[in-house]
Amino acid sequence: MKNQAFLIALLLSSFFTGLASSQQTRLTAEQRTAAHFKSIRNRPLMLAAFLQAMPKGGDLHNHLTGAVYAESYIQTAAREGFCVDRRALAFTAAPCSDDQPAASRALHDPVLYRQLIDSLSMRGLRPAAESGHDHFFDTFGKFRLSARAHPNELIAEVAARAAAQNESYLELILNPDHAASAQIGAKVGWDDDMAAMREKLLAAGLREVVANAAQSLDRIDAEAQKALCALPDKTGCGMEIRYIYEVYREFPREQFFALAVAGFELASADPRLVAVNPVMPEDGYVSMRDYALHMRIFGFLHKVYPKVHLSLHAGELAPGLVPPEGLRSHIRQAVEIAHAERIGHGVDIFYEDRPLELLKEMARKKVAVEICLSSNDQILGVRGDQHPLPEYMRAGVPVVIATDDEGVARSSMTREYQRAVTAYDISYPQLKQIVRNSITYSFADRATKDKLLKDLGERFRKFESQF
Repeated sequence: MKNQAFLIALLLSSFFTGLASSQQTRLTAEQRTAAHFKSIRNRPLMLAAFLQAMPKGGDLHNHLTGAVYAESYIQTAAREGFCVDRRALAFTAAPCSDDQPAASRALHDPVLYRQLIDSLSMRGLRPAAESGHDHFFDTFGKFRLSARAHPNELIAEVAARAAAQNESYLELILNPDHAASAQIGAKVGWDDDMAAMREKLLAAGLREVVANAAQSLDRIDAEAQKALCALPDKTGCGMEIRYIYEVYREFPREQFFALAVAGFELASADPRLVAVNPVMPEDGYVSMRDYALHMRIFGFLHKVYPKVHLSLHAGELAPGLVPPEGLRSHIRQAVEIAHAERIGHGVDIFYEDRPLELLKEMARKKVAVEICLSSNDQILGVRGDQHPLPEYMRAGVPVVIATDDEGVARSSMTREYQRAVTAYDISYPQLKQIVRNSITYSFADRATKDKLLKDLGERFRKFESQF
């Protein structure tokens, strides 16, 4: 009897083991990956490794100069013979002096080296002495000289880092004419008749500025691709890179208009430049005073150049940063007046008038929102349950994860995804949808987008086959 009972137990055990094994085999690769993801989501190091290897599509909100790490700017400044203003910890042009030593000294002076890194990035934030907002935006003026020296090197660094994290597409925000169009705007002056002002600008030399900018983009893009393909492992070689023309919202209105026209003109002529976007702090005096005018300018130019895309910084604000009335309408104006196809940040949406209606409108129009968690935390102090990311997702608004200024923030795309997963309990299927969104809502042409989506599917199949 004992032997018979033992045999029955053994048979039953084998049966259920085989059944469990069969059920496990029937799970799809995606389901197995989702189960593994769920098992490690509260293990930070395992989660980081998972997300590092996971395909991440594109980065659609990436300021080129802010994406480069301070260490690279120090190397460039040393090579170019720039100096360091010891007091401001910023790069200056030669000649150097005792108060402004050569930047190359930082390569041999550990104290100066770490001081520069702290000054040029958020690594050096001292909350008791300055706000995250001020420290963040001040870095751009400090490294500007080094950033302008070799833009192709900046592109190569950012693209190589993106490729190493399994990204396949970049939209980099820059100004290829170095604001030469703004100088023409200053000469022409403001005209309330926007159509007439546009014609005056074009006649005053804006066409030449656009042509020169296109040539500049030819050169830096070719040099960047050459540098990427010269890397030992060819990391980033052949990566699809597009550009977004930045317009400076703190400039006088005639200069802002000239910049915007130049951006629309260039985007109409050069397929590599796919959109126009205003930059600089949204809470600045001119940015706030002229915000409605800026949206009307974009709305006017949208009618003139209907094929040019718009991704607008809007709602990069928080209570206390501006008066309450300053929070009431920026995202809505960007969507309804300027016809933005994507919103950068969108942090203050629940402080806008009728926010639930606005969320429904964005979902209906498929206006995507570019979520930049690290910079929202560092600049605005908005994090955790104060951030609207989960509400955007619940409302059906397309969401993409982006880096914003990964060099200044000392972040990466992997870390941005990790912040999202850790803080907002995002599931693996939701994660995959966010990644797909980063291609679907990109401004790449249809053929490139189809190719990228096909490649993304293949990358995910290969990634999920490990689990």
